[in-house]
Amino acid sequence: MQTVNLPIRTEARTWDVIVVGGGTAGAIAAIAAARAGARTLVVEALGSLGGTGTNAQVTPLMRNVAAGVNLNRGLTDELKRRLCERGDGATDRSGNDNWFNPEGMKYVLERMLVEAGGEVLYHTHFVAPELEGGRVRAVVVHNKDGLVRLEAHTYIDATGDADLAVRAGAPFEAGEAESGLHQAMSLRFMLGGVDGERLCAFLARHGQPQESPRFMHFWMVWGKGSSLEPLFRRGVEEGLLLERDGDYFQGFSVPGQPGVISFNCPRLAAELNDGADAWTLSRAQVDGKEAIDRLLRFLRATFEGCENAFIASYAPMVGVRETRRIVGEYVLTLEDILHCKTFEDAVCRNHYPVDIHTPRGQKLYHERSGDLPYFKPDAFHEIPYRSLIPQGLSNVLVPGRCASATFEAQSAIRVQQNCHSMGEAAGLAAAWCAARGVGVREIDGVELREALRRQGANL
Repeated sequence: MQTVNLPIRTEARTWDVIVVGGGTAGAIAAIAAARAGARTLVVEALGSLGGTGTNAQVTPLMRNVAAGVNLNRGLTDELKRRLCERGDGATDRSGNDNWFNPEGMKYVLERMLVEAGGEVLYHTHFVAPELEGGRVRAVVVHNKDGLVRLEAHTYIDATGDADLAVRAGAPFEAGEAESGLHQAMSLRFMLGGVDGERLCAFLARHGQPQESPRFMHFWMVWGKGSSLEPLFRRGVEEGLLLERDGDYFQGFSVPGQPGVISFNCPRLAAELNDGADAWTLSRAQVDGKEAIDRLLRFLRATFEGCENAFIASYAPMVGVRETRRIVGEYVLTLEDILHCKTFEDAVCRNHYPVDIHTPRGQKLYHERSGDLPYFKPDAFHEIPYRSLIPQGLSNVLVPGRCASATFEAQSAIRVQQNCHSMGEAAGLAAAWCAARGVGVREIDGVELREALRRQGANL
């Protein structure tokens, strides 16, 4: 028996910055780096940018405000504006400007990258780093060309799971400290053929009035006081649903897609808990589609306006909220959040709540109200640049949901707009590293903060 050894081909060109993963943080990081003058390449496993927001269909963006003012600005503002100009974004009567169309976002992010002079290598998977002490000299990737070696001065690990940093030997944590449990995962889907006017009237009669078919949001979670709970209870009794199908249910309208509802559900089986495990992700796709089929039958039979609905799309990516987190130069904690800690080298402000989606039958810490400073309407805490720097590596930055934070703290900072802000900071810092010939620790975080502020960041 003979095993074929694939040769590793070295790409002739080199880059200033390589971003591994073109998702929520990675796409913005690459745009920021390219606009700062860096020769920038994004390595992306799928065929579009945006990750969670596009390929996992997580829409709309979650609001992140203090005293009614958006905390994530800069490139996030531009992204929203360009989506609105295409009809793929919208603002409702309450001033919530976070509604967007995932398909439109795929195009807008790609145009922003290309216009900045950045490059993207789609359908390409990260394999391993090539190390020289604590420095990543190159990364090996795999695509239709086989194994390819790509070299840059500075790397941004935007894989969401810290794949590059961990394989390069950086310390990390995963899951809740005592139990090892991760947050629950979901597989989102889009329902087409919905009569929005009739659905709005139905929801109003059942205690959840809507602004209009353009701006719909309805929900049900067992035991949380949803007016839709009796409908779900009847669905379980009639055999349309399983008990677990009511653990989390949420639907949103989508700008630019009339008659379509995006669902933030189903929550996956409790044993499907580790989004950094390939077998788990595969089983999650199967489990999720089975649950979606149950929800489709239930919605057709129960919700007026959905009688002729159909599955418009299954999200190609599982919705993963949390896996690995690097141990960085600073580890953000729950106490930092609840007591509104600020930092000289801050790159992001946050007021999103501690939001732990718990696997069924498990209890994890979940604090969303109280008398501490963070629960005031004008409160916020900050995320320092040091939380993007993994211990032990000199030329790697890690923005996004796998930045350096405890399990509880990560649940507050993981939402997309914070990932945008962390990505923008990482992209600018990486470009500076390449231009100055220095490592990531030699970038002055205070200087970085001031530059981000000049570019529109709310810092």
